[in-house]
Amino acid sequence: MGALLCREVRRLRRAAAVEGLRIDAVGVAVPGIAHAASGRVWAPNIPGWDDYPLRRELEAALAGPGTPVAVDSDRAACILGEAWRGAARGCRDAVFLAVGTGIGAGILTGGQVLRGAHDSAGSAGWLALSRPFQPEYGACGDFEYHASGEGLARAATRLLAQTAGYRGPLNRRRALSARDVFAAYEAGDVFAARVMRDAIEYWGAACANLVSVLNPEKIVIGGGVFGPAAKFLDAIAAEARQWAQPIAMSQVSFEASRLGSDAALYGAAVLARQARPTDARG
Repeated sequence: MGALLCREVRRLRRAAAVEGLRIDAVGVAVPGIAHAASGRVWAPNIPGWDDYPLRRELEAALAGPGTPVAVDSDRAACILGEAWRGAARGCRDAVFLAVGTGIGAGILTGGQVLRGAHDSAGSAGWLALSRPFQPEYGACGDFEYHASGEGLARAATRLLAQTAGYRGPLNRRRALSARDVFAAYEAGDVFAARVMRDAIEYWGAACANLVSVLNPEKIVIGGGVFGPAAKFLDAIAAEARQWAQPIAMSQVSFEASRLGSDAALYGAAVLARQARPTDARG
């Protein structure tokens, strides 16, 4: 994967040269943890990227360290993108809750991304929302286990295994996906409705915790799974309202991502803009 990425960077560098364009900086969003000081990344869904020297590899692909390369997590990039061109525009304190294959939170506080002491702030999939602890939570976290895209499919599969005689749209020979759950919900399936009701409770409780701890101006919810779930935004906010610190809750608004799947791409552009030499900024 690293070699493929570097080849793509070199291809883009050549294309820019043909067009007479200058590359002042590069921004990259990684699905995992990016270490700001070393430029190394941990991306559990990419084989071999448990401590990968991504920034060094990209600098080499760009023919040396002369072109600044900024690497950050995709959740940080998403909130940067939304603050620049999306739903969090104008906000200095906002949270992007990314619900996809996994779950993460990009946190903007005082106009700066919150990264934590060791760059792993925003690992929202590990929010503890259930009790007692189950061994299954150790791999991805309680919240992610139940309410990510894989979590929705897992919940539906478990529910069907407990039910005899089901003949609805979730009755598949292949493994279920979140897309199957959403399609069944739209078809009026009562089991899909139950799965979504549980998911709304998890999403709302998580948002309540984020509101109570961080006191943001806005919660933006996006990610690959949340596109079809945007219709549940009011229900999520209502669930959060039951749990959150009431003053903080009265001061926050909820909004679906305006940038969709491009949020991290816009954020990567912000990272590149921030990394450009002062004399190249416009």
